[in-house]
Amino acid sequence: MSSKRKRRTVQQLEGLAAGEKLKRQNLTTDTSPWGWVGTEVTNASGITAEHRLATCNFSKRSTASFCPNKFVQKRPASVEPARQVTPADGELADDVIVISEDEAPNCSKRACKKNPNCLNYLGQDKWENEDGAMKAYLATMKLGHDPQLDDRKAGLPVGLKNLGATCYANAFIQVWYQDLAFRNGVYQCQPSQDKEHSFEDSPVFRLQATFAALQEGKKSVFNPIKLVESLKLKTNEQQDAQEFSKLFMSHLDNEFQKQLNPALKHLLADQFQGQQAYCTTCQKCGTRSERESDFLEVEVNLENNSSLADRIEALLQPETLSGDNQYSCSHCNSLQDATRQVVLRKLPPILHFSLLRFVFDITTMERKKSKHNISFPSVLDMNRFLEPPGGPKTAKSPADESENIYDLKGVLLHKGPSAYHGHYEAMVFDVTQNSWFQFNDEIVTKKQTAMKAAEDKDKPKAWVLNNGKPRPIAKKRRIEDSDDEVVEVDPKGQSKAPPPAPARCAYNMSSKDAYMLVYARRGTRQEYQPQAPPKPPPRALEAVHKLNQEHEEACASYQEKRDAVRSRFEELRERMSGIYRSWHVSSNDQKSVVASQYALEQFLSRHLSKESSGSKTPNGTSKTPLESEASSRSASTIPMDTEALKVPTPLEDEISISSIVCAHGGLDPDRADDMKRIDYGAYKRMVEEEGCVFQPELSPNDVCEECVREIFIEKLYQYEHPKRVAEFDAVREAADSGNYWISKAWLKDWRQAKPKMHGHLEDDPPPDADPYGSHVRCEHGGLSLNTTSRVRISAEACLLLKSWFPSWETLAEDTERCAICEAGIEISREDKQVMRKKAEDEKARLKHMHDNALSGNTNLLENVPCAMIPAQFVRSWRQWIMRPSLHPRPEAPNTSSFLCEHGLLAIDPNTSDLDTSVCLIRRQDWDVLEELYQACPLIAVQNRSYSDENGLFHTEFEHEIEVCAECRRKRKSDYDMTEVTIRTLGADDPNPTPETFSAASQRPNTVNGSRQTTITTYASRHFGPRQSKRLRKATQRRERRLCISKTMSVKDIKLLIQEQMDIPTICQRLFYQGHELLDNDVTVPTLGILANDVLDLREESEDVDLLDESDSEVPRKKRRDEGGGFGGTLLSGDPTSEDPQSEHTSSPPASGTCPACTFENPPTAPICSMCETRL
Repeated sequence: MSSKRKRRTVQQLEGLAAGEKLKRQNLTTDTSPWGWVGTEVTNASGITAEHRLATCNFSKRSTASFCPNKFVQKRPASVEPARQVTPADGELADDVIVISEDEAPNCSKRACKKNPNCLNYLGQDKWENEDGAMKAYLATMKLGHDPQLDDRKAGLPVGLKNLGATCYANAFIQVWYQDLAFRNGVYQCQPSQDKEHSFEDSPVFRLQATFAALQEGKKSVFNPIKLVESLKLKTNEQQDAQEFSKLFMSHLDNEFQKQLNPALKHLLADQFQGQQAYCTTCQKCGTRSERESDFLEVEVNLENNSSLADRIEALLQPETLSGDNQYSCSHCNSLQDATRQVVLRKLPPILHFSLLRFVFDITTMERKKSKHNISFPSVLDMNRFLEPPGGPKTAKSPADESENIYDLKGVLLHKGPSAYHGHYEAMVFDVTQNSWFQFNDEIVTKKQTAMKAAEDKDKPKAWVLNNGKPRPIAKKRRIEDSDDEVVEVDPKGQSKAPPPAPARCAYNMSSKDAYMLVYARRGTRQEYQPQAPPKPPPRALEAVHKLNQEHEEACASYQEKRDAVRSRFEELRERMSGIYRSWHVSSNDQKSVVASQYALEQFLSRHLSKESSGSKTPNGTSKTPLESEASSRSASTIPMDTEALKVPTPLEDEISISSIVCAHGGLDPDRADDMKRIDYGAYKRMVEEEGCVFQPELSPNDVCEECVREIFIEKLYQYEHPKRVAEFDAVREAADSGNYWISKAWLKDWRQAKPKMHGHLEDDPPPDADPYGSHVRCEHGGLSLNTTSRVRISAEACLLLKSWFPSWETLAEDTERCAICEAGIEISREDKQVMRKKAEDEKARLKHMHDNALSGNTNLLENVPCAMIPAQFVRSWRQWIMRPSLHPRPEAPNTSSFLCEHGLLAIDPNTSDLDTSVCLIRRQDWDVLEELYQACPLIAVQNRSYSDENGLFHTEFEHEIEVCAECRRKRKSDYDMTEVTIRTLGADDPNPTPETFSAASQRPNTVNGSRQTTITTYASRHFGPRQSKRLRKATQRRERRLCISKTMSVKDIKLLIQEQMDIPTICQRLFYQGHELLDNDVTVPTLGILANDVLDLREESEDVDLLDESDSEVPRKKRRDEGGGFGGTLLSGDPTSEDPQSEHTSSPPASGTCPACTFENPPTAPICSMCETRL
């Protein structure tokens, strides 16, 4: 018996001992890519070719395994007889360990990510999945849209394409199409034609063709562009759907009136027109007067959570005429109380209920959408709303009771919260299929309802239309989602009406988006049985057959191209799989080519990815997917002639591997993790069969020698530097004597594992290099006085550092400090004391200026002689007073900047010119400045206060030098950015006017031959009036400083106010110098706004009328532009534009006519007296 094989012993790795630090150099071994640095090679001259190969895991010492190719099709193993394993003495059969000799190493995407010999996870699985690869290949071939996807689905009607904003027309077309009588009438109508317009341009013919396409078309979606063009509708403007319905029906009625067939002449009247009467009954004599009229639809108002029956009853409810609204009775010959009501006399076969979903809000002058919910039945008994033929007192016969039973046939919906935009859809009952469908332009969905419950008369049920699946309900439900807007409720909702005949399952629906309901009168036959559609006219049918033929030809052509591409794909897949199944390398001696992982992934995906399909040619031009395909390629796009696909055109496709190439043109060892090597024979197949080459083409022996040398130098430093630091630390401790000085900053950085001072491929700087040398030696070469920047080291440590840095020179510990530096410190200390004494003296002499200047409090300066100086001087002087040793003493204050070239004042003290650049000081302080700084020239002013007849205090500045208005304006206009004061007017403040502004700025005669100005201050930030707090609070205005530029306009200023002061622009009224800023496009220079100027602002509430009888100003809010409607289209009766897509431009209104509400105003009226729109 053979002996049992023993399990291989696994060497246990020892961890770190307690307190032992992890050393980086201990982690590297001789098998790692750089494990030879510092062990085998200590100088760059000793690097061999084997070492260079090892840096990229290409050498024999590398531990990178040669993973087998997982995509090689293995042959089925031959069946061999099972061998009997004889267990050893005493052991069980389960204890035997069987070791296979051909066990492969562990290969996974994560483990082999950095293995250059593993090529298993580069995207081959995309080609292994044949269906997925075919789908991706077809996408790159750009065959275009598959017309077979447009085939009409069985059991689904045809949708209509939305041309931009034509969903309103699509919804009504689908409703009209399902009316078989109306469709038959359209088919029988003969379109009118003249010399200017052909038969095909007629809207009637285009409607016939549209209906025929919906009936006989083979595509799931029909494009009604010809119908839209014939009506001259603008496809980019959404219109009101009900208005479109009325106008289009009016146009069709005119066409039907031209027909010879009497049934066609009165088709619309017979099908859609009912009769009603307005009846007024005198309450005194009972006399009844009537006025009959026809209607095409019944308009009902909406209330929340109401039913259709309730709204019809509200419409027919009698109205009492009394008081000022009494009725003039012809029988009584006087005004009498009366009742008035609407009476339905006759109902059409197709009954339309127009739900007034869109109403006009007189407060906002805009239309808005009502979100009231309304419920409506599937079966509607109109007998109780219809007056009997003999009058209200006549009894109805049983035959009449069953005459006016209506079934719901369509619901038109408007999705969206606004009346000015949204989306129109339709829910329509298809009588040919006896099913409900939802039409959302191109998307048509079948809706299962309770219609089939009519077959089970003994078990009537209620149903909910929810995602196309009917289910019974126990209580009323309403679905808020727009896609499931219509739901059914309790079938008992129509309990007031007698049971219809034949028995039919009735149910209620509710909606917040429905705006029109379409009901059809129930006939004598069973209408829930499918009905045969009418036959289209020959010309319309011919147009549809032509479209069907074009669609079939497109499908056949596409299928032919698809078959040709599939044939090429099978050949291509065979070539690609043959390459990646043979490109693995099995040994280091095997000839190979190195590529980047990304390059191989790009090679595998170049035929299946749109991004990779447009690769670059050698001359830099971009290739199409077909050009990049392989050596046997065709033209740049799929040709109509499929024979051209089979013509081989060899092309060369370059794939860059620059991501692994260094600056010297070789393989970069730093990017070895991204390298993969493939068999040279497989690469030749890539070049010959696929026309694909790697640029540049490199082998494992092309590892860059220069890069290896540079990296070796850095890794050798990382290997040796920690050893040097450890050797230095062992002898670093200073002794009692014989020590030396060294820079503390240098030593701290040098001892780091990665010193910041170390430069790439450079030696570390010595301890006396800049800026470390000054830490030990001063500028005179002696010992520096700063003892905190240096430390002591032992003599042995100093010798060790000198062996590594031979040029380093230092000083011994017993070296005396530099005498020159010590003497300089003494002199500097004496100078600082002198400067401090001088600063204290000036502060004592100018104490008032030091404490009060630039504080904004001018109350202490009233009736006191003053002088103006630059504010910057005061700021610099204060800094010098606080720290005379750090800040320089300021130069003499120069006040000549306040004077113009004419020797007059360039600033006006009584305006906002006294900003942060000007400071007021006492005259006696000025005298001190003249003595200490030789300040000049003197600009004397005096702030005087007085009270007016109302008891308010005012201040005014008297100045001997006159103000130069021209130079002042020029100076105040010379700015790019400046601050302005926004002064908010109170509720009781009048609007500023040019008169009040000029009166406030009027200047009285000057004192002593000069001029003085007067200005009333309102708690100004710098110059507030001296008055009681109670009075100041009563007259205070809210102010805000804003920064503006010269390029800003009035609109920009208003937006800035909105951002900074939280006042909407619509609520702002800006005034400058008494004039209101009405034009938002006027710029700051045009207005003449000066630096530090003042703007008045009045804040208005959004719901406050800005206009009164004595003031005509721009209204705060204009009525929304309702657009041109159907003006310029064929439906308006005045098609002024021949281009259906041209933008409609309305002509300007007549003088005095309001463009918003069309009210006739006087020709000279600035605003409309009705809606306040500016004319």
